[in-house]
Amino acid sequence: MTAEQQRLLSNAKTEVPLEKWGPYLAERQWGTVREDYSENGDAWNYFPFSHADSRAYRWGEDGIAGISDMFQNLCFAIGLWNGVDGILKERLFGLGNYDGNHGEDVKELYYYLDNIPSHYFMRYLYKYPQAAFPYDQLLEENKKRTALDEEYEILDTGVFNDNNYFDVDICYAKYDKTDIGIRITVKNRSKNTAPLTILPTLWFYNRWQSEPGSIKPSMSMEKTGVVKATHERLGDYYLYYPAADEQYFTENETNFEKLFGKPNQTAFTKDAIQEAVIHGTDKAELAAQISGTKFSPVYHWTLAPAEERVLFLRLSSKAMEDPFEQGASYIFKLREQEADAFYQAVLPKDLSKDAINIQRQAFAGLLWNKQYYHYDIEKWIQFGDGIAHNNEVRAHGRNWDWQHIKNQDIILMPDKWEYPWYAAWDLAFQCIALARIDVVFAKHQLSLIMREWYMKPDGQLPAYEWSFSDVNPPLQAWSALEIYQIEKKQKGSGPGDINFLKKVFHKLLINFTWWINRKDPNGKNIFEGGFLGLDNIGAFNRNMPLHSEMKLEQADGTSWMGMYALNMMDIALEISLYDPSFEDTATKFFEHFVLIAESLNELGLWNEEDRFYYDVLASKSGDPLHLRIQSIVGLTTLFAASVIRKPALKNLKDFTKRISWFETYRKENGKFWPNEEKQGSDKILISLIPKERLVFLLERILSETEFLSEGGIRGLSKYHKDHPYEVTVNGVVYRIQYDPGDATSDFFGGNSNWRGPIWIPINYLLIRSILQYGRFYQDSLKVEYPTGSGHQLNLLEVATELTKRVISLFVRDENGRRKLNGSQYDWFYDRPENNDLVLFYEYFNGDTGRGLGASHQTGWTALVAELISEIHKKLPAEEK
Repeated sequence: MTAEQQRLLSNAKTEVPLEKWGPYLAERQWGTVREDYSENGDAWNYFPFSHADSRAYRWGEDGIAGISDMFQNLCFAIGLWNGVDGILKERLFGLGNYDGNHGEDVKELYYYLDNIPSHYFMRYLYKYPQAAFPYDQLLEENKKRTALDEEYEILDTGVFNDNNYFDVDICYAKYDKTDIGIRITVKNRSKNTAPLTILPTLWFYNRWQSEPGSIKPSMSMEKTGVVKATHERLGDYYLYYPAADEQYFTENETNFEKLFGKPNQTAFTKDAIQEAVIHGTDKAELAAQISGTKFSPVYHWTLAPAEERVLFLRLSSKAMEDPFEQGASYIFKLREQEADAFYQAVLPKDLSKDAINIQRQAFAGLLWNKQYYHYDIEKWIQFGDGIAHNNEVRAHGRNWDWQHIKNQDIILMPDKWEYPWYAAWDLAFQCIALARIDVVFAKHQLSLIMREWYMKPDGQLPAYEWSFSDVNPPLQAWSALEIYQIEKKQKGSGPGDINFLKKVFHKLLINFTWWINRKDPNGKNIFEGGFLGLDNIGAFNRNMPLHSEMKLEQADGTSWMGMYALNMMDIALEISLYDPSFEDTATKFFEHFVLIAESLNELGLWNEEDRFYYDVLASKSGDPLHLRIQSIVGLTTLFAASVIRKPALKNLKDFTKRISWFETYRKENGKFWPNEEKQGSDKILISLIPKERLVFLLERILSETEFLSEGGIRGLSKYHKDHPYEVTVNGVVYRIQYDPGDATSDFFGGNSNWRGPIWIPINYLLIRSILQYGRFYQDSLKVEYPTGSGHQLNLLEVATELTKRVISLFVRDENGRRKLNGSQYDWFYDRPENNDLVLFYEYFNGDTGRGLGASHQTGWTALVAELISEIHKKLPAEEK
């Protein structure tokens, strides 16, 4: 067992399997709902980026490559200044939702190079231009562009031309749980000598102004090179640092005078260090301060071309005379060796160097995106932030009916800049990716979202901060099963974690009931739910209210519920092998599945002419209208499939007996019975759709003129490029066409798009489903791959080929390039220092494979690491 595995084993025995210190700092706290106290709910403009350097946050902190303790009492991150910017580079910049042609987007270059679950070793790379950072240029150019234009990115501005930038490598190596080595390595990549100011910064999260009774913490100079930070809950910590050119204390409090024209509440505010370094404002007075709640030593460097310099610091709960007695670098070498040993132990042994690099960075991104998340909606509604007037709007505005939300946890975020808040269905995918390296924390995270301070009393799970009441696909049962099976394989023998399945099952019973009672208003087992995560997939916004006589009956809502019922049945059956009392519930969920399958297949969602499942617009005054959009909506029907082994049923006699009776009853009375096929004497397949419809759908999925692209399955059939679909609702004409790249619609701010791009989570679900069918049918079912080629493959082989296409987005091609980078940026990623850098985009262009959307969506896109691990077993050595 490696050193890291031993640490994880120790953490697994604690109530919360979590390290006290980690990368828990957000990369954007400004522009979030929890910091929004406006009357109109405009989070972007209430707390914009331009305020972030001078305004204290209410619900958390942010920084570049930062760390904090698990309650974010004390934070550490870096600040930088290139000598020409008007502000310090203390946090990442990006566009707000109305600032660009495709919604919010971070406009920085940064990469998660390494991390391990205990965070005993972490590396982060930030690229800082030597010219003035192009804040205004990025904003103005993106505002000029239309939805038909690509986003204007920082590599388009010219500031990285001729290598005129610094590589800033921030590395953490723990001595122990409360003792952390910090290494900042800077390399001048340009051919010119250039100045750089570095400000390692330590500060306290400001609770003292918003939480009555809290004691204000303090920092003070212990002696030269040592600052002591004292906090009532955290205790004492010491920052050890080498001799600095300057050093400053200030208070982490708002500069009211600068922002609002009101008197400040303290002599020096959050931005005082910035003003002193850049403008020389009150420099002598600030230098005379010997205590505060924010501290920075300041290092002014001038680096020659290609010069590299290193700065070592140490943050520790221990008082010591010589913090670098054993040398500053040894701990980093040791922890890096341990990280290498850990990944060698848990990842496949015979992968290529490039594939291993992709996996390491995928996992690094997952782990770096753990974030301290603090949001108490009741307090948010009742109390102001000391800036805006309390108003009645919040009492009945956004999230007003979620006042049970009392979130204060470390959570896996989809992305700490673009999405510095959790999302229920993102988390389901993230936990699967994480399970390969830290299954205990993956189980903890999946269970956390169902706890009483998250789940609504009626059983609804919170979707995400912008609207907790939106409805995400119910994937938690599926995710729990995936995680259970991953851990079971890791153990190698014996039962899996049945207690985990039981805990999840009990909570999901409540959630399933909420779905049944709230999302099936007509009792037809045809489900609504709005956009269901696929927020730009329809001709119109599926969340919008329709005419009172119209109802949108959703193929995907019904399919997700069929999948949910079948997953719950599978969980109950697995538990029943060890606890027979769960047989009853297994039967109940099978009955739900049968009724949902009947509705999907018998009540009009299938279009026989197109051989596809569609949403239906139902009207009291006319015939139902198929919305003939060939999209992921119709493909979700493949996801509900389960293979039951007959030997297991011998131990579940009550379940077998009751299902047999149910089948006989329905067939004798001419009622629908779902697809149930038997293979030999060993397996039974239960699926939402019959075999012949599966084949029809696969013909479309595997057609390169429809869904199949070089990088995987598209969100919308390419058929709609030349055949846009139009529908008239209440006199308004709505239209949808294939968009391979960013959205040309302004649904959801224009920042989301399922209209053609490739999404890794949907590809993962499709691949897993096709594998399930393939394991059952083996060579008894073969299809053309690609459609029309005459080349026949069984479904196991099809799943392998689809996996290879998805992975091809990330791996280097024969020219050493990655599709995800886009050909227009080859000049940057062809450079030796950048060639191994991998980003995990939110989605990918359906024609070219270029990465789009959030550039660090390391939640669901990290699933590529799991796909790489799975496929290596099937490939010959020369393809690995």
